Amino acid sequence: MSPRPRPGHEYVLTLACPDRAGLVHAVSGFLVRNSGNILQSQQFDDRLQDRFFMRVHFEVSDPDVTLEQLRDRFGPVAEAYAISWVLRDAATPTRTLIMVSRYGHCLNDLLFRRRAGSLNIEIPAIVSNHWDFEALAETYGVPFHHIPVTRETKPRAEARLLELEVDVVVLARYMQILSDDLCKELEGRAINIHHSFLPSFKGAKPYQQAYARGVKLVGATAHYVTPDLDEGQIIEQDVVRVDHSLAPDDLVTVGRDVEAQVLARAVQWHTESRVMVDGNRTVVFR
Repeated sequence: MSPRPRPGHEYVLTLACPDRAGLVHAVSGFLVRNSGNILQSQQFDDRLQDRFFMRVHFEVSDPDVTLEQLRDRFGPVAEAYAISWVLRDAATPTRTLIMVSRYGHCLNDLLFRRRAGSLNIEIPAIVSNHWDFEALAETYGVPFHHIPVTRETKPRAEARLLELEVDVVVLARYMQILSDDLCKELEGRAINIHHSFLPSFKGAKPYQQAYARGVKLVGATAHYVTPDLDEGQIIEQDVVRVDHSLAPDDLVTVGRDVEAQVLARAVQWHTESRVMVDGNRTVVFR
């Protein structure tokens, strides 16, 4: 596990802009002028779209330089190169709301990783439309909110979610469709997980359907939530090879494992500012 970033000393800058000469020099010059030292730098030139993407993790040796000053000083650089950018303190935990229904494997995995220190997130609440995981939330000391959802109560339930003021929402097998308005409100900061059988095996018991068809790969996809159901920008995917010897329950076990791992990686990369949305795609600096 990498050392924890030092608050007020380490920062992450992500940027995207039209590709042109001098971009890296402009960024490195900004860092030099502000006592910055690069700890990690990654970039991608999309030659098909003529776009440039960059993520820089850096430290500042001058204790008097603040995050607000860095943002003010990078502004002219960004304006000169038409840069879209985000600059944040690398040590600040991401406020993460987790939503779940009746399958708890992804929730339990995220809670454990948070406690173990492998995810730099703060979990102010767990929201569910069922009571199943209230005790699990209590075990980790996280407030649990039971918010049942019906056609009549959905607007009020979603309004309560927005009151929690979080940075990212993770749908850890939350089996409710968010409204178009909420999807737009959470654009780029709501992550969903689903089995990669979609759209082949829709509806109930997808793993039983997969068993009946003799699938050879079990997988999962983590993606951003958009009004187009399960068609948001993909953050991470993975597959596990299976064969005829596995019963339907075995496929479920394998599927839950890969779902938890894929979602955890997606949450980690998002909260470490490693994911940049590019239209219908993502650029992921692992």
